[in-house]
Amino acid sequence: MASLGMNGPYKLDEATIDTQVTRISPGNYALGKKDDDGTFLVGYVGRSDSDVNARLKSWVGKTKRPLFKYSYASSAKAAFEKECENYHDFNPPGNDVHPDRPSGSGWKCPRCNIFS
Repeated sequence: MASLGMNGPYKLDEATIDTQVTRISPGNYALGKKDDDGTFLVGYVGRSDSDVNARLKSWVGKTKRPLFKYSYASSAKAAFEKECENYHDFNPPGNDVHPDRPSGSGWKCPRCNIFS
């Protein structure tokens, strides 16, 4: 079974984000909710190339997904590649399109040929 490889889930609010996501760093996140059995249901996956804390805060009050998970990434490229992996593993209903790469980066998805 696929794993997000992230910390959480935590409540999606600014105070909780600041308590849990303490570094300014590239990173990945998932937004979702729990089912009746307490399993986290992935509704959306995303990334930040520079500050995952700030990116998560941009979602507060703008989504019906009350929980988040996150992980730090060693670089923007690592965050992009993990977002692609999570997108392919979970096919989240909130992600309408494949994750985009930064303009001019030339990065490739590790799972498909979308950028060929």
